[in-house]
Amino acid sequence: MKVVFLGTPEFALPTLQALVGSAHEVVLVVSRPDRPVGRRQVLTAPVVVEVARKLGLDVHQPKSLKQEGFRRQLSAAQADVAVVVAYGKLIPARLLEVPRLGFVNLHPSLLPRHRGPSPIQWALARGDTTTGVTTILLDEGMDTGPILLQKRVDILPRETAEELGPRLAMLGAELVIETLNGLEAGTLSPRPQPEEGASVTPMLRRTFGKVDWSMPARQLVDRLRAFTPWPGLYTKFRGGRLKIHGLEEVMRPPAGRETPGTVLWADTAGIVVRCGRGTAARITDLQREGGRRMPADAFLIGERVAQGEKLG
Repeated sequence: MKVVFLGTPEFALPTLQALVGSAHEVVLVVSRPDRPVGRRQVLTAPVVVEVARKLGLDVHQPKSLKQEGFRRQLSAAQADVAVVVAYGKLIPARLLEVPRLGFVNLHPSLLPRHRGPSPIQWALARGDTTTGVTTILLDEGMDTGPILLQKRVDILPRETAEELGPRLAMLGAELVIETLNGLEAGTLSPRPQPEEGASVTPMLRRTFGKVDWSMPARQLVDRLRAFTPWPGLYTKFRGGRLKIHGLEEVMRPPAGRETPGTVLWADTAGIVVRCGRGTAARITDLQREGGRRMPADAFLIGERVAQGEKLG
């Protein structure tokens, strides 16, 4: 089939490369406009654009999909189907029926759980032990279209979003090809998403990285896994910011009525802090604001953290 591909970040690359290597033909790649990056604000193309150009594909970066010119270009491509993977903007409803078979979207969760812009991070933050990828036919809602195919995968105990994302991207690429083959053969029947279990994830914000020590230790560990590499976890320490890179739950913390955020003890294994519901967490890897990242034992050589000191 003739395919129009819409995608922007690295997560979309495995699907684009799988499409190019398949029996289907990518007739157009659509991505977001170049944007300033880094301290010098150098105008930089999305990674999908860079790879698509190397592959000799036709690339378009419209400022808005609502422009009439883009609708004409999409119609001129005469695509059988459009594939969307992390494009970054909702597809206008008036475009959905332009390709003969509509728009197929790859979403990195087991829909209807974790709809929205950050499903990988919130699967980890919510302590899920399994997740997966889903292909749907887009409708006018946010990730509410009928389901085509799904694949489930276990989340590894210490896995971070930085590690889980590429795994789901590869799994999703396989699922997209399987989905297109099924659509072409007429063997797939879209089914409505169930209402039970539906949830929507918020857009990630920097403020999510601020540690609330009143949360149970397990929840804070999961949030660090979810928010690695961004926005990370941080807490206040002696008037500055302390970034936490390593955190683990203390399995049998001593009983006590300390305020959450209180240091219980500090030794070469790390800094143990009281958390909510009587739990405790050990900081094993950290970084002072403006300083370098280091293990806790090295940090404690220069910083004498005392029992009873408060974080946050």
